[in-house]
Amino acid sequence: MPDKAWFKDWFNSHYYHLLYQHRDDREALAFIDTLIRFLQPTPGSTMLDVACGKGRHSKALAEMGFDVTGIDLSAASVSAAKEEETDRLHFYQHDMRLPFRVNYYDYAFNFFTSFGYFRTRREHDNAIRTIAQSLKHGGYFIIDYLNVHYAEDHLDKSFTTETEDVAFHITKWQDEEHFFKQIQVTDHTHKNPHHLYTERVAKFSLGDFTDMMAYQGMQVQEVFGDYQLGRYDVRRSPRMIILAKKN
Repeated sequence: MPDKAWFKDWFNSHYYHLLYQHRDDREALAFIDTLIRFLQPTPGSTMLDVACGKGRHSKALAEMGFDVTGIDLSAASVSAAKEEETDRLHFYQHDMRLPFRVNYYDYAFNFFTSFGYFRTRREHDNAIRTIAQSLKHGGYFIIDYLNVHYAEDHLDKSFTTETEDVAFHITKWQDEEHFFKQIQVTDHTHKNPHHLYTERVAKFSLGDFTDMMAYQGMQVQEVFGDYQLGRYDVRRSPRMIILAKKN
């Protein structure tokens, strides 16, 4: 069984950032632009970016004129993000399972499947509770998650990629409750060349999220199926982007 806290070491690792450094920023920023045009927040709205990583999305939101706070468990990511802090952009190392401000934010975001990592349902419930409590009444939560049924039908085969003399051999599989991705690292420049990490993401359905949010006083308003905010189709949509409102 994978380490129950696999994400603590992996997300803080040099290899994690090396492997994912070429993620498509252009697509990410286009999605945020589309989302903000849809939401139409008032200028200066307060926003919480949960699992913000190095802060690329937080920074984009701040540049649009919003007051943004990013939180992430990874000390390395937050340290890098803090280099971009301004009077309306702040970052904190924080575990989303623990409370963080109460009735403070107009909007909370969780982008690009930055959820579903914990060992138990209670831990995930705690994270949703943190987000719900952080919102003002009438505030909105947007979570961008993989669409389980689509992902089950489009699971990639094994492959190897190499970056800066580091080879990553990626293997993916699934069981009834989780998707797994094993990353075997061979670092040709290091005296300890071999490392092994295993990502694990829960197969949460729309019904699961609806229940988790309702339990914390949030109600689903809209569900989108892609980064253009197209209609959600349980089989054909690559993403499941949920907009919920705090009662």
